[in-house]
Amino acid sequence: MKAWQVPQLGEAEEVMTLGEVDIPEPGAGEIRLRVGAVALNFPDALMVRGQYQDRPALPFTPGVELCGVVDGPGTADAPTGSRVMGIASMPHGALAEYALVKDTAVSPAPAELDDAHAAAFTIAYQTGWVALHQRAHLQPGETLLVHAAAGGVGSAAVQLGKAAGARVIGVVGSPDKIEVAVRCGADEVIDRSAYDADGLIAALKSACGRGGADVVYDPVGGDSFTASTKVIAFEGRILVVGFASGTIPKVGVNHTLVKNYGILGVYWGLYHQRKPQVIVQATQALSELVAAGRISPEVSAVLPFEQAPAGLAALAAGRSTGRIVVMAP
Repeated sequence: MKAWQVPQLGEAEEVMTLGEVDIPEPGAGEIRLRVGAVALNFPDALMVRGQYQDRPALPFTPGVELCGVVDGPGTADAPTGSRVMGIASMPHGALAEYALVKDTAVSPAPAELDDAHAAAFTIAYQTGWVALHQRAHLQPGETLLVHAAAGGVGSAAVQLGKAAGARVIGVVGSPDKIEVAVRCGADEVIDRSAYDADGLIAALKSACGRGGADVVYDPVGGDSFTASTKVIAFEGRILVVGFASGTIPKVGVNHTLVKNYGILGVYWGLYHQRKPQVIVQATQALSELVAAGRISPEVSAVLPFEQAPAGLAALAAGRSTGRIVVMAP
């Protein structure tokens, strides 16, 4: 089968090679999928560089998120021939004709979503639902501040926040990304590139209002996190989702004490191991929101298979909005 491989670590466009490899055989608890589409994620770029916490042995096929059709023996929830979406099992990632997934890491693909949108659904929306509802307990009428609101993870959080009845303030990195955040439902959008650090804080305070942000969704870290601590409300919750800026912020715990706010880590994958019932709840809730037309991935580019490394490079450089999806060969 055709597959992209990483024989050595580095930047995607420099190290990824396209070739023929054997079709992988599923092991115990695994299902093989005929890949339909692959959504690119920031962890894919980190994995190719060797900077992610999971480091598959070389060579490996990257691509963790996909939509495909069950090929061979399936399960009661994912029978042979059914269309599903989920997370690939390394080293047999999704940027190939066939991929392996754990039988607990797939769910039926909603009929309302085509392959490209279904491929981009699992990680961003599951993470967003777990963060906003399981961790922060977002309430209708609260103010939600979303950093990187035009990105794949941020745009999903904007949609989920609006679906939950929150007032949503989005922060984006350039003027061309404002429209994306608005289209996803943000009530107000701030372009952080127009401000220095102090100016950004002032703009956030103005947008959030006197009470501040009840919940902050932060996949960026760095200066974005620091600014969030200046506008967080009494009994507010800052959700630490990732560090796309490349900077892990230092936390002044004395500040959390005097302002009475919480900092909550969000590692969606851990729920599969520790509280799988939460994943079940999220899947059901998200399926209902899709069926009602309340949420749908913001897919900005659908690329042919041969352009996968270029797509990863654009994602890693922050040049994209929404999700970049690669179609199977």
